[in-house]
Amino acid sequence: MPRGYVALVLHAHLPYVRDTEDDFSLAEKWFHEAVTETYIPLIHVCQRLNRDRVSYKLTLSLSPPLTAMMADNLVREHYRRYLERLRELAAREVWRTRNDPRFNLVARMYQDLFENIYRTYLAYGGNLINAFRELQDSGNVEIITCAATHGYLPLIGLQREVVRAQVEVAVNNHRRLFGRPPAGLWLPECAYNPGDDVILKDYGIKYFFVDAHGLLYATPRPRYSIFAPVYTPAGVAAFGRDLESSEQVWSAQEGYPGDFDYREFYRDIGYDLDYEYIKPYIHPSGLRVDTGLKYYRITGKSNYKEPYVPEWASFKAHTHAGNFLFNREHQINYLADYMDRPPLIVCPYDAELFGHWWFEGPQFLESLFRQVAGLAHQPFTFITPSEYLERFPVNQPATPCMSSWGNNGYNEVWLEGSNDWIYRHLHHAADEMIRLANQYRDAGGLLLRALNQAARELLVAQSSDWAFIMKTGTMVDYAVQRTKKHLLNFWELTRSVKNNDLDPEKIQALEDANNIFPDINYRVFASR
Repeated sequence: MPRGYVALVLHAHLPYVRDTEDDFSLAEKWFHEAVTETYIPLIHVCQRLNRDRVSYKLTLSLSPPLTAMMADNLVREHYRRYLERLRELAAREVWRTRNDPRFNLVARMYQDLFENIYRTYLAYGGNLINAFRELQDSGNVEIITCAATHGYLPLIGLQREVVRAQVEVAVNNHRRLFGRPPAGLWLPECAYNPGDDVILKDYGIKYFFVDAHGLLYATPRPRYSIFAPVYTPAGVAAFGRDLESSEQVWSAQEGYPGDFDYREFYRDIGYDLDYEYIKPYIHPSGLRVDTGLKYYRITGKSNYKEPYVPEWASFKAHTHAGNFLFNREHQINYLADYMDRPPLIVCPYDAELFGHWWFEGPQFLESLFRQVAGLAHQPFTFITPSEYLERFPVNQPATPCMSSWGNNGYNEVWLEGSNDWIYRHLHHAADEMIRLANQYRDAGGLLLRALNQAARELLVAQSSDWAFIMKTGTMVDYAVQRTKKHLLNFWELTRSVKNNDLDPEKIQALEDANNIFPDINYRVFASR
C-alpha cells in the first residue's frame, strides 16, 4: 500500500456568456482566453502523458455553463474567428521582431502555441467536449460536474426546490454530454450548507469538496483532520482542502506563480504597441485589450520588466514541480506516523490558474506527474476521490459546518453591501417558479416552451458570478445588467403564462438568445 495519496482537483468554470449580436464581446472573450490559455493546453498535457504511458490521475470539474459554451455552435464560431486573428497577429509579430532575438524567440513560441491549439480545435470539430470525453474514457481523468449555473447554494437555496433544481439540471446535463452520471459535484465556491448533502445523495453524487475549516469544525471533529474524507449524515463523502499545498500555489507572496522568471500577466502588446498596428486585434471600438501576447517576465515588484525567457521559465516550472513533490512527500511521511491509514492530500485549484493567470502552470502539472512517475520508489500515489472511496469505503460520519473557500471562509464575498440586493429578487422569482411548476404539471406546446425558458432565465440569474463581480468591482455594470436582464425575462414569461397571452415570437427570441440546457424540464422546480 502506498505511503499516502495526492488528489489533484481542477475546477473549470466561467459564467454563461453567449452574445448573438457582438462578434467581439468583451465578456465572451473570457471564454476565448481560457480555451486558448488553459483548457486546450490542459488537454495537450493529458494527451502527452497518455501517449507516453505516464501514470497520473486528475480530477476535473467542468461546470455546466462552461460545457454549454463549449458545445454551442455560435460560441464555437466566435472562438474560431478569435483564434484566427490570434494566429495572424502571431505571424505578424514574428516578422516585426525579426531583428530582436530576445522578442523574436517569444513571438515564435506564441506562433507555435497558437498553431498547435488551432490544429487541436479543428481535430475535434471545435467541440472540446469530445476531447474531454476522450480523456475521461482513457481512465486517467475523472470528470465531475458543478451546480447547474454555479449558484451559491447557501444563499439562493432558501427553498429546497432551488438546490434540487441546480443539482438535477447539472447531473442531467453531465450525463447527456459525457455518457455517464457524475460521481462527484463541485459545490460552487466550495460553499456547503448542512442538509444539501441529502439532495446530492438523491442524485447519486458520491462526494464533494469543502474548504479546510468545513471539516475542521465538523461535528463531531474528524479523527483524521482534513487528511481523510468524512461521510455526511446522508452518506455523501466530504473531502477537505489541504492548507499547505494551497498556500504553495495560491499565495501572492509565497506561491510559485510569483517567481520572477515567470511570464508577467499584466504586460501585453495590446497596450504596448502602436495603435494603428494593433488596432485590428483589439476591440473594434478602439478599446485596448489583452491580446494574449506578453513579452516580459515578472522580473521584480517594480514596473521595470525584463524580456521573457521561455527556457528559464520552463526550468522554474520543473523546479517548482520538484519542490511540490518534495513537500508532499515530507508532509505524507509526517502524517503517516500519526494515522492508521495512508493520509490523503486534497489539492483543489481553479483550473484557470494553470495557463491563464500562471502561463507555465500546465508545464508545472506535466512535470509533476512525470517526476513522480519516474521515481523508482514513489513517495505517494495520485488518486481520484472515487478511487479513494473504493479503497477506503469506511469513513467517519460527521456533519461539515457551513463554509466556503471565499475570503474569510464563509458567505461575505457573495453577501455584502454591493450585492445583497439581488437575493430578495432571486428568492421572489424562485417562489413564482416553484408555484408555476406545481400548478402546471403537464404543460405542452407553447406553454411548455415558456415554462422551460423561464427556468433557464432563473437559473442563469442565480449564477454566483454576478455577485462576485459586483463585490470585486470589475465589470460591475455588466454583472448588474445580466442579473436584471434574466430576471426581467423571467417575469415577462411568467406574466404571459398567468395571463394566457403567450407570444411565440418573443418566446422564440429568448430561446435563441439564452439557449443553455436545451433539454431542460421546468418540472425540476416542482415540489417533491
